[in-house]
Amino acid sequence: MYLGLLTIMVAVGGVVRPSSVVTPNQQAGTDQAARGKGWARAVMSLRDRTLAVVSVAPLLLVLATTGLNSASVLASEDRLETGTVKFRTLAEEREFDGAVEAVMRSTISAQTAGEVIELPFDVNDFVPKGALIVRFDDVKQKARLDKAVAIEAEARARLAEAEEAFERENNLLQQGATSKAKHEAASANLKSTRAKLRLAEAAVAEARKEYEHTVVRAPYSGIVVERFVEIGEQLQIGQPLGTGLSLEELRIAVEVPARYIDRVRQRQEARIVLPGEANAPVPIESLTIFPYADPKTHTFTVRVNLARGDHGLYPGMLAKVAFTVGAVEELVVPTQAIVRRSELTGIYVVTADGRIVFRQIRPGRAADGWTVVLAGLDAGEEVALNPALAVIRLKQQVAGLGYE
Repeated sequence: MYLGLLTIMVAVGGVVRPSSVVTPNQQAGTDQAARGKGWARAVMSLRDRTLAVVSVAPLLLVLATTGLNSASVLASEDRLETGTVKFRTLAEEREFDGAVEAVMRSTISAQTAGEVIELPFDVNDFVPKGALIVRFDDVKQKARLDKAVAIEAEARARLAEAEEAFERENNLLQQGATSKAKHEAASANLKSTRAKLRLAEAAVAEARKEYEHTVVRAPYSGIVVERFVEIGEQLQIGQPLGTGLSLEELRIAVEVPARYIDRVRQRQEARIVLPGEANAPVPIESLTIFPYADPKTHTFTVRVNLARGDHGLYPGMLAKVAFTVGAVEELVVPTQAIVRRSELTGIYVVTADGRIVFRQIRPGRAADGWTVVLAGLDAGEEVALNPALAVIRLKQQVAGLGYE
């Protein structure tokens, strides 16, 4: 299309009738008046060609501009969908501050005495479940275990001898070849050796357990947050070794005033309020409500148990928890209609006569695709659900182009 227009421009500016072109050779031999008339015609022809080019140029500019802004023209033909500002019944909530806690946090203590010879992990290290945390010098424990095993072996041998003696005396008693006293003595000896074997077996189990305590392993996967010992220290039974916690299971402890605790206990509904709007909601598994109040603060402790997983929360952090205590009517607007321009939060309002007005609002909490409007809108007003298209319409409105 543009090539055709350029061809027309060239044709209009370049085609000249031969009779309109006057050269000095063609006017040779004529008088002075004819020569002046020919030069006048040439000047008029040049002016006509220039006017033709200038006349076509605006048309080309409009067509080029139309082609560049075709996306805007198509966007202006789209229908602008609107939503209605209205009242909806939402959950009435009360927010309270809470502290994030680790469900599994424990301090491990020494269960045997000895010298620390190995500490593979330090503070802030991740420890897999079953990994070695502390190793003690096990020379004494190994010696006690070997001694107990030897005593057990001796007890088993004594028991085998006692069983043979008893069996022999039992056969002789049936044949009448021995006295009843000897038979009873053999029986008592058998019972005694059996008891000694059980005692030896218990000593072996105790010695083996003490030997196993020379190696301390992690009871669950977690992070080392404190370490109380160093290599070379002599430890006694019960002395703390270190503290660890697991980040897989977390909870939030919240102090709830007594006037709300009955409604919280009845509804058993809560949500975690995180800073910012891009954060995904944190799933809650259950609520644990203490059956008694703190005598000093007169508040009830509520544990909000979070689902397993990484939610961007860590022990010691401060978090807000919103508990549902009833229902309330709130003025709401579709969340997709809200736009933010730097520090300004607003919405594009579509008036009854079709005009678009950008209005600043004060938003509240968001829930289920709706956002509470605290100020800036009235019930029944229509708002643009596509802010990008509303901007185009607003520019057209300001420019006076209009739209349907």
